Amino acid sequence: MARVKSDWWTTPTESDNGRPIMVTGRRDMEPYIESGKYTVRIEVTWPYDGDNSGMPDLATSKLMGDATDAIVNAFDRDPIAIVTGIYTGDNERNIVLYCRNTRVFESIFNKALEPFPLLPISLYLEDDPEWNEYREMRDLTEIADEE
Repeated sequence: MARVKSDWWTTPTESDNGRPIMVTGRRDMEPYIESGKYTVRIEVTWPYDGDNSGMPDLATSKLMGDATDAIVNAFDRDPIAIVTGIYTGDNERNIVLYCRNTRVFESIFNKALEPFPLLPISLYLEDDPEWNEYREMRDLTEIADEE
């Protein structure tokens, strides 16, 4: 497939405990869903010490933004995985990707984060061939494109 499009929306929402969460989702994922190749969902979780509302301080936010951009750019160039959602708030950032080869994913992911100090992240993998997490996130938070 060609380079992944970068058409995103961002919506404020709330966690179960009422704290703010910023949800950023990616549009135009239908070709990847329909291909049937991206069946593993990977969630990258990055806990941080947030302010009273659970949002990161400026330095943490900058580091998270730079690392997230490195991940998005690496997989946009080599779409073995696709970043579909980014959730920030309630003292953690979650980056959601859909992947077609976890071994190659690992190599590209590690290379993307090489320039950064050791980050306090963990990864969770789950089969999600129907893209249930993405569909739910999109249905609950997508803001219509203003074209």
